[in-house]
Amino acid sequence: MPPPYDTHDTYDTYDAPEVLDRRQGPHGEVVLRRHGVLLQIVANGCFLMDTSDGRSERLLVDAALGALGGRPEPSVLIGGLGVGFSLAHAAADPRWGEIAVVEREQAIIDWHRDGPLSALSAKALADPRTRVLPTDLVTYLDETSDTYDALCLDIDNGPGWTVTEDNNSLYGATGLASCTRVLRPGGVLAVWSARPSEDFEGSLRNAGFRQVHTEEVPVARGVPDVVHLAVRPG
Repeated sequence: MPPPYDTHDTYDTYDAPEVLDRRQGPHGEVVLRRHGVLLQIVANGCFLMDTSDGRSERLLVDAALGALGGRPEPSVLIGGLGVGFSLAHAAADPRWGEIAVVEREQAIIDWHRDGPLSALSAKALADPRTRVLPTDLVTYLDETSDTYDALCLDIDNGPGWTVTEDNNSLYGATGLASCTRVLRPGGVLAVWSARPSEDFEGSLRNAGFRQVHTEEVPVARGVPDVVHLAVRPG
């Protein structure tokens, strides 16, 4: 079977998805499915992501690194392990220093450590720079004393399309204040979204961020995935 990532096979080639694992956790149900050669994560009945195309997840990491302007061995916090595209891409780049990834769903961590998703992330998880934090991102940002050069956040389908209601605070004044506190001066906040959001760009500016802009991943049809970027003033 071809590797379960970076393939552009269409879903209608295959039968209905096969459920590989289903867990009930503190935030609801999370499911891992196989659909042909693709692996899919579904949370509380909401499709989150699959292994069909990791371009926007890699852009999340590359755009943040580029905005740091050559800072030596910068540290990065990746919010959301997902199918592992962002983590694998960061670990493949020797320019990054510490790589921390926050994931609140133990099931997803398990699928990467010794399950079907390990085909994508095993090397990254074994990298000595990598640290997995099994906690909720919003709680971690509120409470941690750790600081980073970059925050690469991908825990929802976007600021206006959250997986659970308690994630909403991340994209408002309180959550962005926590991001500012955790970022080092001149640090970069990068937020993945399934669609552009002018309102979120406004929120970033109101929170004091500078160089706010959005980078798009072109698609054949439909609305492109985007990465919202902003810099904490020095």
